[in-house]
Amino acid sequence: MNLRALIVAAMFLLAGCATTARAPVTAPAVLVSPATWQQIDREIVSASQQATEQVKLFARGSMEHWRTRVYQQTEENFIPWFSSYWTQEWLSVKVSWYTISASGEQDASEKRLAAYLLEKYQEKVLAPVAVEIDPDAILSQATGYYAQLMAQQMPLIAQRHRVPVAQLNGRLQKVPAIALGPPAARNASLYQVVSSEPLNTLPAYAALIDKIHTDGGSKGVGSTESAMAPVAKRASKRIEAEMAPRGAASAVAAAAGKLAGALISVGVIGIRAIIQASDRPDSEALIRSSLGNTFDKAWLKLVQNPTTGVMAGTLHIAGQVEGNLGGREEPSVGLGSNRVEWRPPETTTQQIDP
Repeated sequence: MNLRALIVAAMFLLAGCATTARAPVTAPAVLVSPATWQQIDREIVSASQQATEQVKLFARGSMEHWRTRVYQQTEENFIPWFSSYWTQEWLSVKVSWYTISASGEQDASEKRLAAYLLEKYQEKVLAPVAVEIDPDAILSQATGYYAQLMAQQMPLIAQRHRVPVAQLNGRLQKVPAIALGPPAARNASLYQVVSSEPLNTLPAYAALIDKIHTDGGSKGVGSTESAMAPVAKRASKRIEAEMAPRGAASAVAAAAGKLAGALISVGVIGIRAIIQASDRPDSEALIRSSLGNTFDKAWLKLVQNPTTGVMAGTLHIAGQVEGNLGGREEPSVGLGSNRVEWRPPETTTQQIDP
């Protein structure tokens, strides 16, 4: 075979290879009847309702875990710190300073002491627990869980009705899921919610979480002085009652000379330590009662409130989806019993036309 024949054969071979690579063929759109679209809408509503129920179980369990951890940290860190002799001594110094600098303000020492105790509670209890879990994290996780469950159901619905996924996605783009606009960036369709990974990359989702925080007034518990007020009042009154005898003892010690004065001062400290030790059980009981009542009310609000609690993100999206598809009434959290008790640790809508 000569060189020319080889060249011709190679050219035919290359031409054959080139013709085997064909442009992708776009599948023709499937004609979907209005009745089928209506059935698909009903199944999306059902999927949303089932997903919401699963998210409720997740949120309830997570909030129970958070509550238990807060109880544990309170018992292990805050109450022993507050009840210790040296903390009480330091609080006495602070109350003395608050009283001197009050400038005639009524109950100034109690208010400032409550603010200080609240700061320490945040430092010793809420902040350490938040490293592990807190309501903000549960809110985000619950909303993301709902989006994940819905994303899993969409291909199955398309398969059951033999509708191409691309056509179903086009349908989902017309279903509002987050409606906070204007501007338009504060709105999102169901398609955007189920296809954004992670969900927090969606601007409308960030706007939703921000609105929940704003409506709730804070991002957790411990934002009010009411929890510490009774504790601070009792401590302040007791400390102020001790200040006069302490002043007299100091004067006697000064008059008695350095050595005797030191012994008298040590004796006074010992007596005061005994008094504080005897007062300790009552003080600890007051802390548990005051913190428990306030915390339980805040916890219940976070569990049950449909617009500011840990289910608020899920309920907003589910309400939009189901309302726009004709299957939503009033939102309800229903995470369980309303009764909580402090205990030490032992273990705008529019219908989508078919």
